[in-house]
Amino acid sequence: MQVVRQCSACASRAAGGFLRNQTDISLLPSRRGAVCSRDLSSSESGPLSSRKSGVQKSGEWTNAANMSIASLSVARGLFTQQVETLTHDSLIRRAVSVVTDSSSTFLSQTTLALIDALTDYSKAVHTRIAVQRRYLASVGKLTPSEEDLLKQAINDLRAEVTYRLDECKRFESSWINAVNLCVMAAEAANTSGAEQASITVRTNIQVAQSQVEEARRVSADAEKKLAETKVEEIQRMAEYAASFEDSEEHEVHEAYLRED
Repeated sequence: MQVVRQCSACASRAAGGFLRNQTDISLLPSRRGAVCSRDLSSSESGPLSSRKSGVQKSGEWTNAANMSIASLSVARGLFTQQVETLTHDSLIRRAVSVVTDSSSTFLSQTTLALIDALTDYSKAVHTRIAVQRRYLASVGKLTPSEEDLLKQAINDLRAEVTYRLDECKRFESSWINAVNLCVMAAEAANTSGAEQASITVRTNIQVAQSQVEEARRVSADAEKKLAETKVEEIQRMAEYAASFEDSEEHEVHEAYLRED
């Protein structure tokens, strides 16, 4: 009996182990299915997401390409329009504008140079007049050394006046050329259709002429005063010579009386 009981117990334990093994084996397909479903979902989601990102990138590339094509179209239209505007008349007007600007600059520089030269000439003339009048007022009252100094100063001022006058003539020649060039540039601008450039050049000519005329008037007044000073010098020297001759005759007459 004891042996039978042991055998039955062993059989029950073996049966229990078999059942547990069967249970574990039955659970394996479900777990494998879960694992496969997860793998399947992950495998399906991976290509799908990559497919979506690929579609998005292709859309961005398409938009960029469209923008580039649009930019090229706009640039091509502007270039075509610019080429169409570069006609012979427009090129001539541009060239005339360059000529008018250059001639106006030439006129401005020569006008400034001439005005400065005339101003310096007028100052030199007035300085000579002042020194010469001082000399005339002191004739017969100076020592020989003082008289020599004044005469040397007058000679230096005379050379200065001559130099300034030559400078005025030189700049005046350049100024006249500039005026003539501006006149031709204004006529060319008018005939080519650049009316505004022609008006501007003619206005510049009028302004330059008025400024030079004012400087010439000042220098002419200085020359007039210098001429008057020369007349005064002639008269004063004649008077001084006459008085000197009278004094010599008076001295000779007194010496003759003493001899008598």
